[in-house]
Amino acid sequence: MTMDADNPPPNPIDAPADNAGAASDRRLERRAAGLLLLLLALLCAAALYIMLARGVFEPTQRVVLTADDSEGVVVGMNLTFSGFAIGRVQRIELTEEGNVRILVDVPRKDAHWLRTSSVFTLSRGLVGNTAIRAYSGVLSDPPLPDGAVRKVLVGDASAEIPKLLSAARDILQNVSTLTAPDAALAGTLANTQAMTGKLNTPGGALGVLMGNPQDAGKLLAVLDRTNTALASVDQLLRRSDGLVSKADAQLFGNGGPGAPGGLVGDGRAAVAQINGLLAEARGSLKKVDGLLEEAQGAARNARIATTDLGTLRAEVEASLRKVENLVNEVNRKWPLARDTEVKLP
Repeated sequence: MTMDADNPPPNPIDAPADNAGAASDRRLERRAAGLLLLLLALLCAAALYIMLARGVFEPTQRVVLTADDSEGVVVGMNLTFSGFAIGRVQRIELTEEGNVRILVDVPRKDAHWLRTSSVFTLSRGLVGNTAIRAYSGVLSDPPLPDGAVRKVLVGDASAEIPKLLSAARDILQNVSTLTAPDAALAGTLANTQAMTGKLNTPGGALGVLMGNPQDAGKLLAVLDRTNTALASVDQLLRRSDGLVSKADAQLFGNGGPGAPGGLVGDGRAAVAQINGLLAEARGSLKKVDGLLEEAQGAARNARIATTDLGTLRAEVEASLRKVENLVNEVNRKWPLARDTEVKLP
């Protein structure tokens, strides 16, 4: 048996070592494959959890919002109601008419917040993201059906900036016009300053009102005369009050306790006396009538009746004289025209 120098025979001691290394490599490959499978399972579980958390497998209802412009709207943004997310934008489409269709999926459990009278808005702020909001004023209206198409109201704050700048430019131009040296405001301020200077001088207010010092002096003179006339009128009124008080005292006797009763009181007393005398005269006349009747019935006693008639006539004449004196006294105290004639029957 010959030996080849280039190809020596294998060493029986190295064969077990090669087998052990191959087995170790296979174990490492199996561990690596297991780790890869475990990592893949974890990734799938995480993806499944995220999809579950985001409601991918939850039943939804679609709402189609139409707008003229979808600037700021991205897939995945939320549809909010009262600050809570109740839907998510799934797709944005451009129609043949040039309008934008925003497809929003709303979970069934939150779809009851959307009603047929709900309003959808798309607001773009100066600072912050674009937001899609839903407003339901009457929750008793019928629910919004699946696939309903609604027009979204767009509110863009940045669109008002040119208008605000234009308005601010107009305001600044008006302010510049008002504050110009030859403007009406400058003339008004100058006139006001001149009028204030006149008011600070003595009699300045009257001078400003009347226009010149001469007319102001005339007005002061008229006021002085008016004050003098009012003082005279006051004195006349006081004198008139005194005269009225005296006349009242003389007429009604209002001079206080112990004062005479006045003309009215005297007249009342005189009238009372006249009434008494007239009563006496009436009684005397009744007696005369009785005596005349007796005289007519007793003609045989003519002498006695004549004597009685003379006596009665004397009494009547005395009564009449008393009445006349009393009437004269009344006319003296109470100067009023009266018919004092007393007619005998």
